[in-house]
Amino acid sequence: MSRALQRREDVAGYLFMLPSLIFFLGFVVIPMFICIGYSMTDATMHQKTATSFIFFENFGRLVHDEVFLEALKNTFIIVIVSVPAVAAFSLWVSSAIYKLKGPVLSAFRCIFYLPVVTGSVAVTVVWKWMFDNYTGIINTVLTGAGVIEKNINFLGDSRYALWCIILILFTTSVGQPIVLYVSALGNVDQGLVEAAKVDGATDLQVFWKIKWPQMMPTTLYILVITTINSFQCFALIQLLTSGGSGTNTVMYYIYHTAFKLTEQAGHFGYANAMGVVLAIFIALLSALQFKLAKEK
Repeated sequence: MSRALQRREDVAGYLFMLPSLIFFLGFVVIPMFICIGYSMTDATMHQKTATSFIFFENFGRLVHDEVFLEALKNTFIIVIVSVPAVAAFSLWVSSAIYKLKGPVLSAFRCIFYLPVVTGSVAVTVVWKWMFDNYTGIINTVLTGAGVIEKNINFLGDSRYALWCIILILFTTSVGQPIVLYVSALGNVDQGLVEAAKVDGATDLQVFWKIKWPQMMPTTLYILVITTINSFQCFALIQLLTSGGSGTNTVMYYIYHTAFKLTEQAGHFGYANAMGVVLAIFIALLSALQFKLAKEK
């Protein structure tokens, strides 16, 4: 291929990428730098005085902010519990259904994927009704079965509220991983599987030595995406508990600090500092997952 033709193809490729690049720069890269800049200021909503740089003072305040530390702890609990649970359950379900054919497999995919395509608000409202202290179906079933003597205020009791959030997040997060794992299992080299079985390998050995390594890219994607979604848990908290009952998370505290906290007005600078810290944690965990997957 001549250099002129190669150059024309490169230019055509960049032109096709240009709309996405403009969108990425305008809505991801530039806001990211704006966030970092504001995190070093004392900016507030409707500020009467000029915004001034205070550099790392906001980050120093975070270390001593008990509400932020509690929200950070809750966020890590959600991530540590939900991410492995989603990955393991999705792999188990996909292993059970991927050999099914035709409409049966499609039906299972539809059932598990339905919460993903359903609006998060609609799903959350249904769960809120199910956990209702007086008319919720969960309390009705448990009291009817004799498991509990009186109704439990699941979303108003700090002993249960965070675990209810994790349960709801789990049910809304398994749909996409199941579909991805079904596709990954369907792309496993069946020649290697049959050869291993001929050599006397058990189903567990076939899975661990042959299927699992070939599914590692899919697993890495699922872990990273689920981790990011778990760190960014906000809608459930906003609609179910508004950060009460020990369910405050970093994302909700950022929203509350920037738009709801009103000594004078929302503290944009302080909220942006939390956003930077949250982004750092997400980046570190994602990098760790990439490193571990690479070693495997």
